[in-house]
Amino acid sequence: MSGQGSAGNVLAALCSFFIPGLGQLLQARILMAIAHFVLAGLLWLVWLGWIIHLWSIIDAAKFKARN
Repeated sequence: MSGQGSAGNVLAALCSFFIPGLGQLLQARILMAIAHFVLAGLLWLVWLGWIIHLWSIIDAAKFKARN
């Protein structure tokens, strides 16, 4: 994937919109994907999951791969 604003990042952000961490998984960032998914799941139990959910979307959209 190129970088911020690329089609891959837009797709990753859309995926994270539906399932937190899925966009990070598409970007091959497995540990970050697990962290987003687990944290969102835990925080949704107390109605604060939207914080991690939004962070997941923004993180996927702004990701820049290191070369």
